[in-house]
Amino acid sequence: MTNHTSTSISRILTTAAFTISLLILSIQHATAQPWQAFSVTEEGDTLNRIDTKGLRQGPWLIRVEPLRGEPGYEEEGEFVDSKKQGLWKRFTLEGDMIAVERYREGFKDGRQTYFTRIGEPLREESWKYVDPKNPYDTIDVPDLDNPMLTKSMIIKLESAEVRHGEWRYYEPATGRVMKTEQYISGQKFGPAGRTQAAREPAPAGKEAEKSTPKPKAVEEWEKLNKGKKKITVRDGRTGG
Repeated sequence: MTNHTSTSISRILTTAAFTISLLILSIQHATAQPWQAFSVTEEGDTLNRIDTKGLRQGPWLIRVEPLRGEPGYEEEGEFVDSKKQGLWKRFTLEGDMIAVERYREGFKDGRQTYFTRIGEPLREESWKYVDPKNPYDTIDVPDLDNPMLTKSMIIKLESAEVRHGEWRYYEPATGRVMKTEQYISGQKFGPAGRTQAAREPAPAGKEAEKSTPKPKAVEEWEKLNKGKKKITVRDGRTGG
């Protein structure tokens, strides 16, 4: 075989190998592309991704135009399988922040903060995520005979997100706290474990109720133990 023939064969093999490599890279690129739709920012980042299953994934920027007198807004955050996850921020269309929210599995979880359209504090909310597969929580309820003692009780929660913790309402002009509310697993409480309704003044012309209104969970526990002569309780903290 002459040197010329060997060189020709070598070139053919090299060209064929290069062509095959390009084909493999093209197939790999097509296979590695998981998005059926997305947007690209001026910086080259991808936003608003939709995967091959039609689910929203990763960082998103959502714009809602004004409609029927309602002001528009923009919000940004991350999706995991079309569920909001982590920190989300909401802005006016002029760019002023009006809300900071936190999500878990698409439901509110933790501190949520809201502002007026000019940036003044409006209110703070506190939420707790509840796993829909295990919608139960344990709370302490007062003993029927001795309110200084408590008993642990398991309750079923009706939603995957419940009010839990302190809520604050502000006077926008001054930033002064106008009202606070305390929640435990969706139940509204006041000082020393009393419900909020128990600490509010009675309507004019009516005497205050002698009995203290109780949260629904406590009433259900009392019904279950009604008529029992002895209920075992444990020492513990008072509510509130």
